[in-house]
Amino acid sequence: MTSPSQFPRSEPSRPTDPGDRPARLTVGVVGAGRVGPALAASLQLAGHRPVAVSGVSDASVRRAATLLPDVPLVPPAEVLARADLVLLTVPDDVLPTLVEGFAEAGVVRPGQLVVHTSGRYGARVLDPLLRAGALPLALHPAMTFTGTAVDVQRLAGCSFGVTAPEELRLAAEALVIEMGGEPEWIDEEKRPLYHAALALGANHLVTLVAQSMELLRDAGVSAPDRMLGPLLGAALDNALRSGDAALTGPVARGDAGTVAAHVSELRKHAPQTVAGYLAMARATADRALAHGLLKPELAEDLLGVLATGAEETR
Repeated sequence: MTSPSQFPRSEPSRPTDPGDRPARLTVGVVGAGRVGPALAASLQLAGHRPVAVSGVSDASVRRAATLLPDVPLVPPAEVLARADLVLLTVPDDVLPTLVEGFAEAGVVRPGQLVVHTSGRYGARVLDPLLRAGALPLALHPAMTFTGTAVDVQRLAGCSFGVTAPEELRLAAEALVIEMGGEPEWIDEEKRPLYHAALALGANHLVTLVAQSMELLRDAGVSAPDRMLGPLLGAALDNALRSGDAALTGPVARGDAGTVAAHVSELRKHAPQTVAGYLAMARATADRALAHGLLKPELAEDLLGVLATGAEETR
């Protein structure tokens, strides 16, 4: 097996023909969800060789067949027996139990690279395997996955939250670069905060956009996606460029009457969205006030509307 310290540092580019260079590591995937097959396919483009994948559901089997054709589907313990580099791509709550099970079964080899992709955990969750001689790495791609081939393309330029023992830092960063990503070092104790930040920005965004599209359909808009696309694209770009200075809309302006009308309409047509609207409006008002965008004299009426709305929602 190639020593991790021998991985070359290079720019995030890939060979035009993986056959031009010999495979360096055999790669196995435990958990053929949306993430694992895409990462293994990306590593294959970098010259490594996927040799085994495990998956239970029909969807997992289809993903593995699509992204890793001709790679055999085997039990998890067999994945570890065949691979130099093992990707543990399972849900966060499953990971500690899975690791403990592998440690008790004695299926890890000394010098075997074991990578998990959980955003919540750092490398410490792999300590039971470290004691068995494994080389533990936490590589979390800051990307939403579809479970299709487009995910492999999206990894180009994708940031990865990287946590590993100091002596494995270069190996972890090199693997990320080989997948076309950009390594971002996250301290072990900061992993939960890091993951919460990503969930707040990305996961909740999907909920907000889906609710917005439903409301637009109810309002008679035939193509809500087409209407929202330019608006949300501009809002995201402005927010990334300018932060709170990009705040706009009735809350940031202090238009209490408009916000009251919003709450009234949402109660009639989509009562399940009221609590979320009020919570986000309050958070927006607080930030607008703190950054001098919302005038204090207008904030009183606005905050009163939000407080009344919250009481009526209870």
